[in-house]
Amino acid sequence: MFFGPLSPSDPRAEGAVLAHSLRTGGIALPKGHVLSRAELDRLAAAGVTELVVARRTPGEIDEDGAAAQLAAAVAGPGVRIGPAATGRVNLFAAADGVVQVDTARLDRLNHTTEAITLGTRAPFTAVTAGQMIATVKIIPFAVPEPALLAAIAAAGPGGAPPLLALAPFRPHAAGLIQTRLPGTRESVLDKTAALTRRRLSAVGGRLGTEDRCDHTPAALADTIARQAAAGFAPLLIVGASAITDRRDVLPTALARAGGETCHLGMPVDPGNLVLLGRLGPAPVLGLPGCARSPKLNGFDWLLQRLAAGLSVTGTEIMAMGAGGLLIDAGIPPALAALDHGARPVAAVVLAAGRSARMGETNKLVLPIEGVPMVRRVVAAAAASAARPVIVVTGDDAAAVAGAVAGFDVTLAHNPAYADGLAGSLATGIAAVPETCAGALICLGDMPWVPTGCLDRLIDAFGVAETPRVCWPTVGGVRGNPVLWPRDRFADLKTLTGDRGARALADRLADQALAVAVDTTGILRDVDTPADYAGPA
Repeated sequence: MFFGPLSPSDPRAEGAVLAHSLRTGGIALPKGHVLSRAELDRLAAAGVTELVVARRTPGEIDEDGAAAQLAAAVAGPGVRIGPAATGRVNLFAAADGVVQVDTARLDRLNHTTEAITLGTRAPFTAVTAGQMIATVKIIPFAVPEPALLAAIAAAGPGGAPPLLALAPFRPHAAGLIQTRLPGTRESVLDKTAALTRRRLSAVGGRLGTEDRCDHTPAALADTIARQAAAGFAPLLIVGASAITDRRDVLPTALARAGGETCHLGMPVDPGNLVLLGRLGPAPVLGLPGCARSPKLNGFDWLLQRLAAGLSVTGTEIMAMGAGGLLIDAGIPPALAALDHGARPVAAVVLAAGRSARMGETNKLVLPIEGVPMVRRVVAAAAASAARPVIVVTGDDAAAVAGAVAGFDVTLAHNPAYADGLAGSLATGIAAVPETCAGALICLGDMPWVPTGCLDRLIDAFGVAETPRVCWPTVGGVRGNPVLWPRDRFADLKTLTGDRGARALADRLADQALAVAVDTTGILRDVDTPADYAGPA
């Protein structure tokens, strides 16, 4: 490649690349600009006598072309390649997940020539969709083709795993077990459960179940076996005291349940006292005490890998020492103690309607698989993270109250239920305690919405940077229930008639947070006998 000064009148200057930006006589040209004869004539007329330019010679690849080829060679699944410009191509995460980098091949690539560089995020870094995870930069304006081919070869032969990939987080339902000793405060366990929900949500999962038991091998073994049999994975265990030996309570209980301890301890601080185990196909993590804090710790590293379907072994844990001092790492954005995320969300179940289209029957007490319809809705809400659960009654209030008997709910009666849904909504909102950051509006005639869907909405609301309306979608179609932040309660109370909050939600669509779920139950309600007779 030629690089040096040329006169604007030199024939070689036409088609050359400007090495440095130029601004003179009303002419402004950026670095890397390909010079035309007309531009050269203008520069000469403006008194420019010399330009520093670069010009390719045969057998060389221009910087953008080389960057694009190398990016294509290194990018694997889950990696989106950006456009080439000024010798650079940025690569982005196509989904939330964990970055995978073959560091040995990365080093070989960067050692082929100083002209070609590839920089990546650290291996196993957790990223969100759209984040830049690597950048290719060609230093000169062109590189010899053999040098580019050598770098591509160093990235890996055909058929080899890609040098750079993204392992996306996979949907999963984890089990949480917390043990108690005399004097253990339930408020501490409640906060740990809430924080664990948010940690799981940040890696694409949800808290499928939580149990609390005595800090004894027998009680813990029974609980571990029960959660594993139910299919929850991973199993997360927070002991009332730290694990200090393989003969301690948690490893002993895991063995009694039929599992095994694979590794105890890790060279990451905070997070040293962690246990990695397995029971059947389910990974088991005995969590360190720092898991009760939102600050980054070794447990987060293990959870991120497991959530992305990556291998975690004792050998891999022992290799985490470099960079494992996390004392000043702070709190990840998804776990920051935001005011709206740290406060509870109420569930308001609207069960006041007259069921006019069902004829003489109150649809809310009709059985769905042997359980009254409204009871199924309340059961899902009661099993979720929502607190409190408020049931708005109206028509046939006694029957509805009887159908939900036994659940810890607050009954709020709307005497003007005949005026329409909006009045019942206002009644429910008025019953939400001031301590709640929002309210999940559940419809009593939608009995196929599972608890997991409610928790997904609550988790998404909790980790959003600002309070936002949240609704579920399946296949891109919006459904119910809808979670409303407190700052919209006043709007909800002004609604009238029987349209509910749909029109208000439509107006806020560009500000709302759509949460993808995997159930069509969010689209199905029961209004008519035909709806009730349809497939469950």
